[in-house]
Amino acid sequence: MANLKEIRNRIASVSSTMQITSAMKMVSAAKLKKAQDAITAMRPYADKLTELLQGLSASMDSDSGSTYADNRVVNKVLIVAVTSNRGLCGAFNTNILKQCTHLTETVHAGKQVDFLAVGKKANDFLGKKHTVIANHSGIYDDLTFDNVAAIAENLMEQFTNGSYDRIEIVYNKFKNAATQIVMTEQFLPIVPMVGGENISTDYTFEPSKLEIIEQLIPKSLKTQLYKGIRDSFASEHGARMTAMHKATDNATELRDQLKLTYNKARQAAITNEILEIVGGAEALNN
Repeated sequence: MANLKEIRNRIASVSSTMQITSAMKMVSAAKLKKAQDAITAMRPYADKLTELLQGLSASMDSDSGSTYADNRVVNKVLIVAVTSNRGLCGAFNTNILKQCTHLTETVHAGKQVDFLAVGKKANDFLGKKHTVIANHSGIYDDLTFDNVAAIAENLMEQFTNGSYDRIEIVYNKFKNAATQIVMTEQFLPIVPMVGGENISTDYTFEPSKLEIIEQLIPKSLKTQLYKGIRDSFASEHGARMTAMHKATDNATELRDQLKLTYNKARQAAITNEILEIVGGAEALNN
């Protein structure tokens, strides 16, 4: 009977876990809808603004270009790693951290590579081996454009004052609830668009093209960072919802297996008791 008690305890434990994972799945599903609507609404605007800026930058003369498009010899790199503050979301955070490790060991090998963490998971992992110049884990408490713009302004200052020669963003791009794509985007210097030299035939500029670029660049960079963090935020809830759905299914399957094992053990125990009673009765008769 002790074995039966142990199985009953395991069934109760698995059932409790199943209730927790099911609740977390529903919470993430509710949050995902709002986050998905936000990134879906802003993505066309952000992509078009970036495309316009890249086209304008490509059409500028090298001597009159913006300081944000200054391609220097890359010795110092800053990577903005966007993760979540919490786990239980499958490989969501692991994929970002693997990509950051890959960049430091291969693409930027031999260079000074520092990190700016957006999310507790990035700060905890990368801080053990690398320099993390700032941790913005609290951004998710109030994820607004103004709060992200302050981070972007700091990144622009780090580039213009020569602290870093290149700044990149690593984040999860939201595709759907089950799929997140790890993205590595160059934040600074601005990457000119191929074929951007033909943009002058499509637009008439008033005031000058240079003035428009200088006004567009800060807004475009802030929007790019905001889009990346928004993408990651939606991806996190999608990944957690999927992970908790799988966890609930696994817990349900395990509970059913334990119930079957319990019933078999209980049946065997009852059979043994009957055999003992019959055996005892036969002994008394003899």
